[in-house]
Parts: sequence; C-alpha cells; structure tokens
Amino acid sequence: MSALESSVVTKAVLAAYGFSENASVRRFGNGHINGTYLIEEQQKRIILQQINRQIFPNTEALISNALAIEHHLLTKQQQGEYQLQVLRQQPSCDGDYLIGDNQDLRALQFIDGGRSIEVVENPEQAFAAAFTFGQFAKALSDFDASKLYSVIPNFHNLAMRFAQLEQAIAADAVGRLAACQSLVAECLSAKDLADELQSCTAKLPVRVCHNDTKINNMLYSDAQQAGIAAIDLDTCMPGYWLFDFGDMVRTCCSPEPEDSLRPELVVIRPEIFKALAQGYLQGLGDGITEAEKQSLLLGAKVMCLMIGVRFLTDYLNGDCYFAVHRPHHNLQRAENQLRLYRDLLRQQSTLQAMLK
Repeated sequence: MSALESSVVTKAVLAAYGFSENASVRRFGNGHINGTYLIEEQQKRIILQQINRQIFPNTEALISNALAIEHHLLTKQQQGEYQLQVLRQQPSCDGDYLIGDNQDLRALQFIDGGRSIEVVENPEQAFAAAFTFGQFAKALSDFDASKLYSVIPNFHNLAMRFAQLEQAIAADAVGRLAACQSLVAECLSAKDLADELQSCTAKLPVRVCHNDTKINNMLYSDAQQAGIAAIDLDTCMPGYWLFDFGDMVRTCCSPEPEDSLRPELVVIRPEIFKALAQGYLQGLGDGITEAEKQSLLLGAKVMCLMIGVRFLTDYLNGDCYFAVHRPHHNLQRAENQLRLYRDLLRQQSTLQAMLK
C-alpha cells in the first residue's frame, strides 16, 4: 500500500516524521482496536498508530502513561536492572507525540530483531512470554501506580461487565439474543466469581499492570529463543498481577486462536499453563507476595470468563467495540472463552498445584 492509498498516512503525516511521499506504508499487526502501520524508507522505520478515540478518548493521558513507563524502564535498563528492550514513543520532527487534526496519530520506534507469535507452539515459547511479562512487571514494581491515568476506567471490573451484559440482554438491540441463549445462561450462572474477585483483590497490593498480555504483545527472538520486549502498553494502568497472568493463560493455553472455528479443540493445555506459571514467577522473583501467588489461578478464571462476557455483550449490541471480520465473529470468540473457563474449572486442582 502506498501512502497515497491510505486516508490515514497522508503526505503531511509522512513529512511530519521526516519521510518522503515515496515511503513504503503497509498495515501492521492484527490488533482489534487501533489502526497500525509500518512506514519504511531506506534504513528508517517507525510504527504509526491511529488511536481509536472511542476506546481511548484521552489520548494525552495515554501518551503521558507511555512516557512515564518508558522513562522508568530506561532508568532501570541503565542501572542494569532491566534486560529487555524498551518500547519508545517517537516524536515528530516538531517534537510532538500526538499529531493530526484529531490528535489521534502517534509513532513508536521500531524494535528490530523480534517477531510476534500468534499461537503458542510449545512450552518454551510460553515460558519466554511469561518471563518477559514477569520482568516487565518486576521492573515497574517500585513505580507508583497511582501516577498513571486509568485510560479505560473499570477495565477489569467483572461486576460492571456483568451489568453491561444484562443491559445488552434486556435491550436485544439487533435481535441476536435467541441465537445465544445457552451462552448467556452460562455466563449469568457464574456471576458469583465477581464477588470472589472483589474479596481477593481487597487483600492485594495495587500494581502497574500491562493489562493485555497476549503472546503477540511480546517480541520474540528466534536467535535468542527468548522475549526481547513487551509491547502495546496502551492499557498499562493500576491493577493486580492476577489479571496479567490470567490474560496470558487465556491467550496462550489454547492450541487454537481466539476466534477459532474449531471450538472442540479449544482447551487449556496443562504443560503450557505450567510453563506460564514458571516463567511469570521466575520473572517476578521475590517481588510477588504469597497472597498474589495464590490469586493467579483466580486471575485465569476471571479473564476467560470476563472476555467471554465482553465478546458476548458486543455481539448482542451489534459488534460496536471489537473489530469483526465475519458474521457471528464475536459470538464465536465468546464461545471459545467460555470453553476455556469450563476447562479451567475441570483442571483446577491440578493447575493450582503448578503455582506452588
């Protein structure tokens, strides 16, 4: 795709970052939320993102968080306490971190030498991802989480997500309720998990959390057979480490992608769960408390159920939040999340033992 074929990456945008109109521009990654492009010219490469202001209305807060985390991690790196590469914001030639008429365009420095993994193939990759996110969390464990903006308030508020589902059920805005009654009933039958979560988190320290620890938010080096960077920091906010571990379990443990059309194959692989537990705990080292360690399996259950609820809610509302690429896409995603939740319950005692 040339720059002139994109309504986002215009000649003016290219010039703002020092590129000519002949620069190569192509879509990059497969995120659900922001539009992401790789811009290349000769030896210069940057990632340009159009921030989805429906999801992130306060782009200034998002950039403020990113710069604060960047500065802290660079300091840790310089002190020899952080071995990973740091995702850095790229200012424009005028020194601006946000550009465009809507102030919704920002650039990131390109990190070379790594690739994204979409589906975990083996325990070694799972360990690498968890160790990467564990190191990231530990490096930020002495950062005052209250200094970060909550760019998406109540992001992991399970009780609120259930309330949103109930609103969507009552409205049935696009007439889809009849097609998913069994999934709706299954979700509502698990509402007590919200009370368990509230009781648990009342005893835990508030941490800086990544909040989107999918395996494709780690850059993996095949040469080093290890993660080299944690990326996509837009949802870094105050929270609890159980959410980050839970999201790794949710996105790494199934041999199928999140939107698989083979739901019968969507299961929790115990060997992958064990690798995640070992990698995350090793990355965190002595930074994790015993109460936090005991909360991690709950985090896995909460994240599978909560994302399932969110996909189902979006399906009922007419696919307003998550990008969809086929009919019933969000419904299929929701079914897969609920399958993972069921399998976590089935294997609960075995998996809890792995966290010791």
